[in-house]
Amino acid sequence: MSKLNNYIRMPLGRRGLAAVAAGVVSLAMALPAAAEPTKFEFWYGVTGPLSDTVQQMCTNFNKSQSDFQIVCVSHGDYAQNFQDLIAAYRANKQPTLGQENEITTGTMLLSGAVVPAQKMITDAGYKIDWNNYLPAVRAYYQTSKGELYSMPFNSSTAVLYWNQDAFAKIGKDKAPATWEEAHDDAVALKKAGYDCPIALDISSDAVWQDMEQFLFAHGEPVATKDNGYNGLDAQVVFNKSAKFVKFISDLKAWTDEGTVVLKNAKAGESTTAAFAAGHCQMEFESVASHSGIGKTAAPDMHWSTAVLPIYAGTERHNAVVGGASIWVLKGKSEAEYKGAAAFLNWLSQPEQALFWSTNTGYIPVTKTGYDYLVKSGFYDKAPYKGREAAIHALNDSKPAQYGGIRLLSMPQIRVEVGNAFAAIFSGKTPVQQALDEAAQRSNDDLAKAAAPYKGQAFP
Repeated sequence: MSKLNNYIRMPLGRRGLAAVAAGVVSLAMALPAAAEPTKFEFWYGVTGPLSDTVQQMCTNFNKSQSDFQIVCVSHGDYAQNFQDLIAAYRANKQPTLGQENEITTGTMLLSGAVVPAQKMITDAGYKIDWNNYLPAVRAYYQTSKGELYSMPFNSSTAVLYWNQDAFAKIGKDKAPATWEEAHDDAVALKKAGYDCPIALDISSDAVWQDMEQFLFAHGEPVATKDNGYNGLDAQVVFNKSAKFVKFISDLKAWTDEGTVVLKNAKAGESTTAAFAAGHCQMEFESVASHSGIGKTAAPDMHWSTAVLPIYAGTERHNAVVGGASIWVLKGKSEAEYKGAAAFLNWLSQPEQALFWSTNTGYIPVTKTGYDYLVKSGFYDKAPYKGREAAIHALNDSKPAQYGGIRLLSMPQIRVEVGNAFAAIFSGKTPVQQALDEAAQRSNDDLAKAAAPYKGQAFP
């Protein structure tokens, strides 16, 4: 019996189902297979809980659309990620996107290995208001023509952490606004029985808050040529700042009298851990530490943040940002760049600022992002109340004279200054001599770093 006769002899219902099934199969065979999303990689330099947050962010992006799939890979810390990006680029195995910390901006700009992020995003058809980025954030990363070659990502600045319970015992309900006042408060806290009024880290990792933030708040340069923005032949001049020399001299004297106590993670307890544990009553550190303190401090401990003190009689200037930005690397496909543009555009939305700030201690990098957090009540109560001090530090005072620091050997300069601090606080070398010697070594480092780029300038 023929297949046709078998079909005719089927009950009507079965004939209908068979026809539908055949039609579905035919249609499926006729239609092209669903296109796979374009994959592209993002290498970043954070670990632990921060890495977990980056991974969740990447998952959220992938779920938000179906055209692209970002693959996010942690490469340890900033320094390791930087070295891995260099090695990968030389081997033509680089990712599409890479995170680098702020002090490598100059090196990345001269590398010849990057695609300008702002141009790539604009060419992809996305309309971002580039002036929406906080001025202090934008100023750090932009070129001389105001273009962003990288996208600001995790941004922070230093703030003063203070224990409100301890201050109440000395009759104070406000953080010190000047360093003179901070010392007076420290003396009072010492007399009230507190062994560590102010925690201080003098390692090279802390030069960012110990030196750079101090100089910016006081409107003084780290280096000539507008902190390096206007020439690769810039030289450091931090040792010529009378206020900075006084600051380090004061910190050394306060350490000798016991109102300042040196703390470092490698020595057993970081300044942040000491503050969270109630062992020390003040510290100056990145606002990014706010999240960790909130999670580890005793529930009944009352604490807050404030802008860093300045010396009396000084006009306050805006602080400088720290953190990192995201770079676009050359040598990838057009499809991958479209995915990168989609991701960076998505990342610039206010909703992502809320996710990022909620899950880390970092600040929103755009005005609309900050406004979104304010309207959502983000800063109104614990555990986020107090983080707005970082925004005030970056925006509420006289604009910084310098956009940031663009020195090719800045990582090494921090090491040189950290070594100077070690010599000063151990009593081996007087303050001015140690800073002068660190400045000379730093300028030697700068000359070596600039040599391969003779005749070039930052864009």
